[in-house]
Amino acid sequence: MSELSWGAPRSILPHTLVESVPFAILATFVAINTLMYAALATAKILPRLHPTDWLPRRHQRAETRSIYPDAEI
Repeated sequence: MSELSWGAPRSILPHTLVESVPFAILATFVAINTLMYAALATAKILPRLHPTDWLPRRHQRAETRSIYPDAEI
């Protein structure tokens, strides 16, 4: 019979280690770290948002003080 069988999958680590509390804490830390890394990587590739562009500007002059009087305000 060949060494590869379709029986139950075997774990690389012992079953007692996988079910231990320190391993669960480490697995939780790795999961949270992975989610944070994915969120930061996603935020970095998205365009920046400038919330001040959505609000009306209070400190805008009513008329231009430029040397070009026909310029846009």
